Amino acid sequence: MDVRIGIIQTPKELEVDMADDADGDKVVAEIEKLLKTGDGVLWLTDKKGRRVGVPVAKVAYVEVGAPASGRRVGFGAP
Repeated sequence: MDVRIGIIQTPKELEVDMADDADGDKVVAEIEKLLKTGDGVLWLTDKKGRRVGVPVAKVAYVEVGAPASGRRVGFGAP
């Protein structure tokens, strides 16, 4: 599962490649809970076990979805 996080006043987005067996509904519920409070740090763990933390006050948007298999970049991309 992929989670993309846009951060306020930053042109790049943060992408966390989570484990394939991660529960998407549980992740979304946790993100919603933190965004409602507007305080704290959103912590996510990627496939390799690394933890990524983002201050909730700096989150512009969150995109949760299945990873796009076979991402192609460049002239050969559709």
